[in-house]
Amino acid sequence: MLTRLQDITTARRIVVKIGSALLVGGGQAREGWLTRMAGDLAALRQVGAQVIVVSSGAIALGAARLGLAKGGRGSLADAQAAAAVGQIALADLWSRALGSESITAAQMLLTLGDLEDRRRYLNASATLDRLLEAGVIPVINENDSVATEEIRFGDNDRLAARVAQAANADLVLLLSDVDGLYDRDPRAEGATLIPTVDAVTPEVMAMASGASSSGLGSGGMVSKLQAAQIATRAGIALAILNGTHDAPIAHALGAGTGTLFLPVRADSARKAWLGGRLAPAGELRVDKGCAEALRGGASLLAAGVVGISGQFRRGDLVSVLSMKGERLAQGLAEYDAAEMQLIAGKRAEDQAERLGYAPRSCVIHRDHMVLL
Repeated sequence: MLTRLQDITTARRIVVKIGSALLVGGGQAREGWLTRMAGDLAALRQVGAQVIVVSSGAIALGAARLGLAKGGRGSLADAQAAAAVGQIALADLWSRALGSESITAAQMLLTLGDLEDRRRYLNASATLDRLLEAGVIPVINENDSVATEEIRFGDNDRLAARVAQAANADLVLLLSDVDGLYDRDPRAEGATLIPTVDAVTPEVMAMASGASSSGLGSGGMVSKLQAAQIATRAGIALAILNGTHDAPIAHALGAGTGTLFLPVRADSARKAWLGGRLAPAGELRVDKGCAEALRGGASLLAAGVVGISGQFRRGDLVSVLSMKGERLAQGLAEYDAAEMQLIAGKRAEDQAERLGYAPRSCVIHRDHMVLL
C-alpha cells in the first residue's frame, strides 16, 4: 500500500493526468517538455509499472490553429471545433514523444456516457487491459468535439480518476502548476504544503481554490479534490505533483514535494463504478433518522424521504441528501419520480393503496447504493 510520496514507484498501474498549460504555451506545443515527460513515463515502465496518460491540450492547440478567441472556450461550438482540429495534433505529439522512447501510443476518446453506462464502462475497461497487456501507453482525452455542457466531465482530473477505476489502477498522478495542496492559497504568506491527506473532508475542501491559474484548462484545486474523492473511495491513491519542471515525476520524487491522498476504503468494482458516477438524474432528501440508518448500512426506505427533485426513472442514479443538503450517498432508484412523490414519507402498509400495486422492499437497496 502506498503511504508516502516516495512509494509511487512501487505502483503496478498508474494513470498520469497532464493539463493544457503544461503541454501548450503561446498556442504552441511545448515539445521539449513533452519529450522529457515521455522519458519520465518510460522510467516508470522500467521499474515495472503500466502507464495510462490522460492528456488535455486538444482545445488549446486547435484554438491556436483556428485563431479562436478565449483559447477556444468562448462558446460550446468553438470548443467543439477546436477539439476536433486539436485532437489530431495532440495525438501526433504523443505518438512522436513516446515513439522516441520506443513506446507505442494509442488514442482513446471518451465521453461521460462511456463511463456512466455500466456496459460501456466495462468495454472501456477491457480495451485498456488489452492495450496495457500489449505494452502500449493509452493516451486518453474527453471527446470534446461531441460533448455538451450538460453531458461532460468538464475537467480531466475527474476523468483521470474514473479511468483509474476502469483500469483497476492503484495510483493517479495529477500534474499541476503547484507543488500540491496547501492549507490556504499558495500565494498567501505562510501557506504550508500538506504532504499527506487521509481523507477529503469538508475542511480539506475549504482549502481549495476553483480557479485554473493558466486560463487554458477547466479545472483547479477543487476538481483535483473531487478526483481524489472518487479515487480514494475506490482504494486508489492519488497524488498532486508540480508538472512545470522538466521530468516532473522524477523532480517531485527527488525534491520530496507533492501531496499524496491515501485510499479511505476499497469498494467492490461495481460499487466503485457506482460511487464514481457524476451525473445523477435526481435527488432524494431524507430525515435525520434515515440518514443515521444509511450510515449504519441500511437500505433507503420511503418512510425516511422528505423531499424529491428531478425527473428520474426506475434504475436511474439519484443522490441522497440530508436535511441540510449534505450529500450522503448515491444509488439506483427502485421507483420513478412520480411514484416517489406518492409514497415519500409513507410506511410500507400505506404505499400499496397509493401505488396500485405491492410496494418494493425499499427505495434504494443497500447493494445498489454507495455512501459518499
